[in-house]
Amino acid sequence: MKAGDLGELALRNLREALLRNSLTTLGVAVGVASLVAMLSLGVGLQELASKRLSQSGLFNTVVVTPRTNLRGLGRPRPANSSPSRASRPLDEGARQEMERLPNVVEVYPQIRFFTEVRYAGNPYTTMVAGMPASARGNGAFDGIQGSFFSGPTADEAILQIEFAKELSDHPSTLLGEELVLRYAERQALGAQTGVSDPVNGDSDDGAGSGFSIVPREKKLRIAGIVETEPAAGFGGFGSGRVLIPLEVAAALRAAQVNDLRDVVRGTKGKPSYASLTVRAKSPSQVEGIETAIKNMGFSAFSLLDATRNLRLFFAVFDLLLAIFGSLALAVATLGIINTLAMAILERRREIGVLKALGAADRDVKQLFFVEAGVMGLLGGTLGVGFGWLIGRAVTWGTNIYLRRQNLPPAHVFSVPWWLVLGAIAFAIIVSLAAGLYPASRAARLNPVEALRYE
Repeated sequence: MKAGDLGELALRNLREALLRNSLTTLGVAVGVASLVAMLSLGVGLQELASKRLSQSGLFNTVVVTPRTNLRGLGRPRPANSSPSRASRPLDEGARQEMERLPNVVEVYPQIRFFTEVRYAGNPYTTMVAGMPASARGNGAFDGIQGSFFSGPTADEAILQIEFAKELSDHPSTLLGEELVLRYAERQALGAQTGVSDPVNGDSDDGAGSGFSIVPREKKLRIAGIVETEPAAGFGGFGSGRVLIPLEVAAALRAAQVNDLRDVVRGTKGKPSYASLTVRAKSPSQVEGIETAIKNMGFSAFSLLDATRNLRLFFAVFDLLLAIFGSLALAVATLGIINTLAMAILERRREIGVLKALGAADRDVKQLFFVEAGVMGLLGGTLGVGFGWLIGRAVTWGTNIYLRRQNLPPAHVFSVPWWLVLGAIAFAIIVSLAAGLYPASRAARLNPVEALRYE
């Protein structure tokens, strides 16, 4: 039988039982719609997480810390272990060496310290963190109230919203106001004019023999308020509820935890950093930079290390959504089997006539396969459309809820082209599998008995 004749005959048979075949096709469409809606939810959430993390600048960031020996307490090295690379001090020389690595945009220290903030005569204890000028493009500042720092040396501060609420019941009224930063300045013993600068690497001769603490005050103008902590817990800004320009934070020379470590180790003339942030040109170059830094004798960590587990989580999440979404499609396959099985009973004489006219068993099978495939194709196409509409409706409702919560809008559904083609192909395959039994049963009919059937 020719392909054109086969297709024409299949479409004619589908039109004859239009209501039943339409309901069966609709069942396939509902199954595909649930599958597409489930998978598009998983893809959308994954894209949303990746987009937000990419905007935060964390995917192209490597945090560097000194390598520590964790064996401790004089325990001997295991016999089967290889000697580890000697740890190096994380000083200015190391910072400049990292800056010369290929594909490195900038390397800056992480400066943060506890201090007391005075506003309207009241004291508040909090954490201050230095922010580089490059953080202006950080996704955390998209919804900032006010503005970013006017310059790298501006005496300005950006407050985290929760800390701003502690200062005033109406945080927006704080913009343009002044607060006083009271901190402990580190001065080298015997220094007359200056002390070690943790950013520029300058140091006094007595910097390694000890330092004194001098109380200081700094007036800052409140330039902006952010909803979330930028890169909280990563990149050096964790727990920073008062953010100031990095150059201003360095000029304060506020005492930090690693200062005591330098005194104990006696690192004369070589102030070290607790940690450094290395920013790459693109996330694809982070792994190579991280490896180079580890070969230099330092510990390095990037968010890509954590996202390996995140990608595993989303893979399992998508698999579970696909399984649950396929349940409705499995029910639809039963409808296809039932429809085609009923068609055999109604069309036994027709099948007998086809066989009497010379149609082979293969032709009868192909006829039923074409009918099943057409229902799968139509159902898959409609299902993709229904799934897309469900995603748009859910995204619309989600954004209404987020706006009421004063949160930025988000696209929680995404229907990529591979999901569209995959869903339609899957619907056709499932429909053909459902038509396997009815087609085989129709091909086995005896033409004599089929012609006698009333």
